[in-house]
Amino acid sequence: MNLHVVALFKLNENYLMDAVELFQTLVRETRKEEGCLQYDLVEDKDNKGTFLMVELWESEEHLNRHNGQDHLLDFRKDISKMLESSTQVYRGRKIL
Repeated sequence: MNLHVVALFKLNENYLMDAVELFQTLVRETRKEEGCLQYDLVEDKDNKGTFLMVELWESEEHLNRHNGQDHLLDFRKDISKMLESSTQVYRGRKIL
């Protein structure tokens, strides 16, 4: 059963250009992973510096493998100094 994930990032506006570069690498590399059905970065149109990573994975196992990938671990380390607040992650299954 597919797994949906939405991660909410609130970034310091001083780091937006650098953050977008990090996101570009993360998205490019993640889309190559087995089991990744969707991996899209969305910027909130009303709140500058607020981004959503919208993900769809074939299974929990695929997401678990993703969580151990070097490109994600590097992203987490590098983005941490640019965040205004902790990243919020929501995981769920499609109902309708």
